[in-house]
Amino acid sequence: MMGYKSLLMMLYKLWSFLCYCVRRQIRAGVQHQTVKYETVSLSPLSRHRLGSVNRKTLVLDLDETLIHSHHDGVMRQTVKPGTPPDFVLKITIDRHPVRFFVHKRPHVDYFLDVVGQWYDLVIFTASMEIYGAAVAEKLDANRGLLKRRYYRQHCNLEFGSYTKDLKAINSDLSSIFILDNSPGAYRGYPDNAIPIKSWFSESSDVALLNLLPMLDALRFTADVRSVLSRNLHRHRLWT
Repeated sequence: MMGYKSLLMMLYKLWSFLCYCVRRQIRAGVQHQTVKYETVSLSPLSRHRLGSVNRKTLVLDLDETLIHSHHDGVMRQTVKPGTPPDFVLKITIDRHPVRFFVHKRPHVDYFLDVVGQWYDLVIFTASMEIYGAAVAEKLDANRGLLKRRYYRQHCNLEFGSYTKDLKAINSDLSSIFILDNSPGAYRGYPDNAIPIKSWFSESSDVALLNLLPMLDALRFTADVRSVLSRNLHRHRLWT
């Protein structure tokens, strides 16, 4: 009798464990299911409006905005041990080979596909060119979306940190804005910036997807500053 009860108890525990695993997988599937932004054909009025304004330039930061990386011997606590990178870069810096393990922010590929239809995309990173160019190549994946790129040598060093001069990319500030996790990078252009929370490893992050409705609408404005200047309270949140 005792053996029978022990067997039932073992089977019950096994069943409970299997149910737990199934529920966990279902939650994970729902949490990370592919989300798409529904784009619809423009009405004649919308096409006319879009044709009456300049095509805008969207400047994109790399690290902690579109990707996160760490290199040989450095495993930051923000990356869970054992988390596989999306790609590995082998770069020689000062004659020393270095491997960078790069993680892509969730939905970044889809984000680039969509906004690349709406804007001229430019990469502007404070990282070294040898690293930034390699990351941009991987993100572009032969799509021709990220042809224009600016690196550390194009930044200005102010108060010990790098800032990005948007006028060096487009002198018409009504038609250019930047997406960057670092407010210091665009301190000279707060009315031409969209802040985004720094990303390191959170697999359920949807920040890029959440920006799509606003970016869809922003392309119809004559001056991006008329909208983004109302966003100043958000800049203070990230400082």
